[in-house]
Amino acid sequence: MPSRIQTTLRKHFGFTEPRPGQQEVMQLLLEGHSAAAVFPTGGGKSLCYQLPALLLPGVTLVVSPLIALMKDQIDALTARGISARRLDSSLSADEYREVMTQLRSGTLRLLYVAPERFNNERFREALRRIDISLFAVDEAHCISEWGHNFRPDYLKLAGFAREFGAERILALTATATTPVLEDICRLFAIGPECAIRTGFYRPNLTIETTPVDATERDRILLDAIREAPTGSAIVYVTLQKTAEAVATMLAAAELPARAYHAGLKDDLRNQVQEWFMAADDGIVVATIAFGMGVDKADIRAIYHYNLPKSLENYSQEIDRAGRDGQPALCMMLACADDLNVLENFIYGDTPDEAALHSLISDLFDQGDDFDVSLYTLSAQHDIRPLVLRTLLTYLELADYLEGGTPFYADYRFKPLLSSAEILSRFDGERRAFLAALFRQAVKGRIWFNLDPAQAAVNLKTTRERIISALDWLGEQQLLEVKVAGIRHRYRRLRQPDSTQGLAHELHQRMLKREKAEIHRLQQVLDLVDLDGCQTNTLSAHFGEQREQPCGHCSWCRRGKQKIAPRLIVSISDGIWQEVSNLKQEQGESLADARLLTRFLCGIASPRLSREKLTGHPLFGKLDQIPFDKVLVWAEKRTNHPD
Repeated sequence: MPSRIQTTLRKHFGFTEPRPGQQEVMQLLLEGHSAAAVFPTGGGKSLCYQLPALLLPGVTLVVSPLIALMKDQIDALTARGISARRLDSSLSADEYREVMTQLRSGTLRLLYVAPERFNNERFREALRRIDISLFAVDEAHCISEWGHNFRPDYLKLAGFAREFGAERILALTATATTPVLEDICRLFAIGPECAIRTGFYRPNLTIETTPVDATERDRILLDAIREAPTGSAIVYVTLQKTAEAVATMLAAAELPARAYHAGLKDDLRNQVQEWFMAADDGIVVATIAFGMGVDKADIRAIYHYNLPKSLENYSQEIDRAGRDGQPALCMMLACADDLNVLENFIYGDTPDEAALHSLISDLFDQGDDFDVSLYTLSAQHDIRPLVLRTLLTYLELADYLEGGTPFYADYRFKPLLSSAEILSRFDGERRAFLAALFRQAVKGRIWFNLDPAQAAVNLKTTRERIISALDWLGEQQLLEVKVAGIRHRYRRLRQPDSTQGLAHELHQRMLKREKAEIHRLQQVLDLVDLDGCQTNTLSAHFGEQREQPCGHCSWCRRGKQKIAPRLIVSISDGIWQEVSNLKQEQGESLADARLLTRFLCGIASPRLSREKLTGHPLFGKLDQIPFDKVLVWAEKRTNHPD
């Protein structure tokens, strides 16, 4: 007799049998356990929450950073008659209201959100009244500080799942090493026996690593594409300008190629993605912004024009090839000259210790309860926004601070009826309250501006009542409501013994992360230079041991290769004099050796942008020299200028 899983699989998804690992994961969830699923890209992770969502009461909340994945999955589910929606910034006010109405009424089976959605106080308030049967977290490796794509918002997801009473958690990823999977299970309280990992090895993928000289890379790529069987392909590059240049080069050679990167407008990116999905032989030249969540089964080739930044990124990107099981080529054009740019991304995330001390002093000079703008903090202390969020998360995890619900400082609303018509629908105290609230708003040309905190003080009420009233009026289509100026609440739990000591501790932690990321990059070079089966080494990196060589990687077919060392130019003697002249003009702006190194290597920061130094002729003057070598030079010159 078929199980509930098999019956639902046939009825709603048209399959007769689940793929490897799916049955075990879904059975654990239906029995009330939390679970982790480590399946390769295209291995059927999404079914592990889509099918149980139909068999469990309440809603399944899917947390994913991939908007493209949300859209594609929702379209597919809707076509099958399954009620699924998403909440993201692209929704209109009417669409947002419709989703929230479905969520509250219990008619929604699956709701997709990005992890940042939990920063929205309106959303978090709504979740408190919802029965969440399953809390599914995609790209769960992002929760691990030592994973390849750590995101501080993920560290808080386990707490949110508990806060909102989620009955079970499902953590999903395609790229978890053994230590990262252990991290996932620990942080989400998943028993080791409930972590299901399927095989990493895919016999239809040819792993090709080709050491190249930068001057020959275009020709080698062109030859490879022309010699490969016809089919769709993705060419991955590091920089947006490289995507444009390579796409132009391929198009000039009469190949159907288009560029895709985060610098394009949303509608153009969508056009390129839809064109690629429909084409039989389209070539997209893209930064890593492309491909996340794109489910196209017949991609015949993945080319890495530039080095990937880690084995995890590399495996995630090549896993998009050959999902139909047919042969596919994964070719890396390995050039050590790419290292400077990739290393600079890593080094640019490490703030100097003085910036950290400034931040810590600022935070602990506040009162016991305070709120901050991350944008303002980032600019004031010269720390990149994502790094700042990571540092604040560290302080929370170390019990220095407790994060509260973020809130919007500024509300705007546009009446859809006259104020008299709106007020006529209410009586007594509620009518008087709304009339007084409307009088607190300052009218612009079309929109009314309202500071909820000040209005609460003036009206002797709570901010929560004001927000609830505005939300309700918005849902009833009496007002159109917009929010801005997000601020993050914190409560100080304890004072550090020494702000300087805490800053030093955080700096050492950031340097440790920096070292780990540089090591990850070195692992890519080691794969190219490897004297052994590259496929087996990749499999072992993700916890799968194989005994026999694959027979279809570069080493198996041609033997050991060697990537040429990068070309390193010397720093000319005249640079320091130019720097000295600039420092005299700027005062203390470039006094710190690390900030000076970032400037000379062309790595932007909030401070360099604010002081308009990113447009100076010296900005990026030494971008062809490794960061660590420039840093040693800068430290020597800064400490001993003569």
